[in-house]
Amino acid sequence: MNDAPPVLEERSLYEVRKKVYPRAVHGWFAAWRWALVWATQIAFYGGPWLTWNERQAVLFDIVHRKFYLFGLVFWPQDVIYLTFLLIIAALSLFLFTAVAGRLWCGYACPQTVYTEIFLWIERKIEGDRNARIKLDQSGFSRKRIFLKGAKHAVWIALALWTGFTFVGYVTPIRELGPAVLSLSTGPWETFWILFYGFATYGNAGWMREQVCKYMCPYARFQSAMFDKDTLIITYDQKRGEPRGKAKSASPSTPLGDCVDCGICVQACPTGIDIRDGLQYECIGCAACIDGCDQVMDKVGRPRGLIRYSTTHAMEGRPTRLARPRVLIYSAILGALMLAVAASLWVRVPLKVNVIRDRAAIAREVEGGFIENVYRLQIMNTAEQARSYSVGVSGLPTLELSAVSTIEVDAAATRLVPVRVRVSPGAVQPGTHPIEFAVSALGVEGVAVREKSVFIVR
Repeated sequence: MNDAPPVLEERSLYEVRKKVYPRAVHGWFAAWRWALVWATQIAFYGGPWLTWNERQAVLFDIVHRKFYLFGLVFWPQDVIYLTFLLIIAALSLFLFTAVAGRLWCGYACPQTVYTEIFLWIERKIEGDRNARIKLDQSGFSRKRIFLKGAKHAVWIALALWTGFTFVGYVTPIRELGPAVLSLSTGPWETFWILFYGFATYGNAGWMREQVCKYMCPYARFQSAMFDKDTLIITYDQKRGEPRGKAKSASPSTPLGDCVDCGICVQACPTGIDIRDGLQYECIGCAACIDGCDQVMDKVGRPRGLIRYSTTHAMEGRPTRLARPRVLIYSAILGALMLAVAASLWVRVPLKVNVIRDRAAIAREVEGGFIENVYRLQIMNTAEQARSYSVGVSGLPTLELSAVSTIEVDAAATRLVPVRVRVSPGAVQPGTHPIEFAVSALGVEGVAVREKSVFIVR
């Protein structure tokens, strides 16, 4: 019987991060990624500088509770459009994922885009993959301090410009710019510029693949939207295995097309080996495809050892595009987009709220008339000042005893007190429904009717 004490082994619950040094590759998919980098960043950085009707074209004016989108002006009452926008974005993501996997993650996600930009800066300053590894493994030197300092200086400058641009969508950027230069920004503007600058610098410069692997929830539930007809990045095991160097092949041990060069692993921004099968860390960027195709060209073998394909296609079965989940997503998405487009098309640039005066519910005035007092909140969502006529109906002898024409500035709100009266004895005591009609003078189709009640005691 062995009476030796048990050996205790200490293990960490968390794996120590191994820094990933993505290799730069060139190819068709890399060109697509950079095209989307340019497109998204031109739209983002250039958006707040566009003008429309002598104002910023895209502006979330939180202070005045208005959102300008080119020729449209949205108010808090239009929050339903934001709801539909979020639903459409979610359904679009579900549809694209069901059809073609993580295209969003690989090509247009801000984390992917900014990581690509920051990596490009790193390569330009520190060198290619091998040079960066060698630099990190070297001791402290004047060269290392200079290169690292230059890289982080450029990163911080870009991150702060990103934070400045982001805040420029909330505070007019032509006002924000001089305030930043004179160090006179408000506390909230200063906080958000620094916060988004820090987030960009930290996520794209330091955390990189960790955001995709551990922080992003999409990686965790994407498998629920995949099926065997979903387009994913796959490694052709039948063609590639057994892998090995060409010089090690022999008649008795034939090798597949994979030369086991490891370029696909080196090119992967999350550091995985796609030859091990589909993994949740794969963001679908296709860098491994470009890297493998370059190697296949060099060794004289056909491209496509790693490629976009489906599980069914790899099994030799036909791929179905029109399958139930795709049809359902497409139908719902199409219906919502048509509904939103139709709603915007027929949208009336006028909103009216009727508020009863609680201090004087009903009163008798000169001549025995019964009078109720209301406040009309008239919101002119158009870009031009307009005059509105106000009418009321619903009871015999019902009439307005105050001004019936109201002037409202462009994209402005005006609160107007309105007195409504009926002749003595015209209606019985109680609560009676009435209706206010507000219409723009000289503009056809801009009219709103709002219901209220008239109280007789």
